[in-house]
Amino acid sequence: MARKASGATGAARYTVSMDARLLEKFDELIAKKGYENRSEAIRDLIRAMLVEEQWRQAKGKVAATVTLVYDHHNRQVADRLGDLQHHHTDLVVSATHVHLDNDNCLEVVILRGEAGRVRALADELIACKGVKHGRAVLTTEGRDIP
Repeated sequence: MARKASGATGAARYTVSMDARLLEKFDELIAKKGYENRSEAIRDLIRAMLVEEQWRQAKGKVAATVTLVYDHHNRQVADRLGDLQHHHTDLVVSATHVHLDNDNCLEVVILRGEAGRVRALADELIACKGVKHGRAVLTTEGRDIP
């Protein structure tokens, strides 16, 4: 059972018990990722869980990036992606278009708004016929994450 930390601000100390092998693997991973200590890594894990929960509940304002790769010779996909963005100007903050080579383009679309609507638009962009690969990175506006 989780205990409430005393005080709303400042650092709270806690103890975690776990299997020694699990701790060893965790230490190896956080060293590889460049964390200075376990506390920093655990704080990031907790923040990630809080953001995931915000998205799971699909409420509140959130942000996301949607990365898309598509064949630039297929004008229909480019037109469809542009149309979707123009019809959701309340959610689309910015878009960046990059020519990867003679055939492929990469587009990154930054979205911000209510969680359910942002997720729906991200899914619709990724599902566009002609998109070779798409991925959404769902994050938070940061207001509720200490």
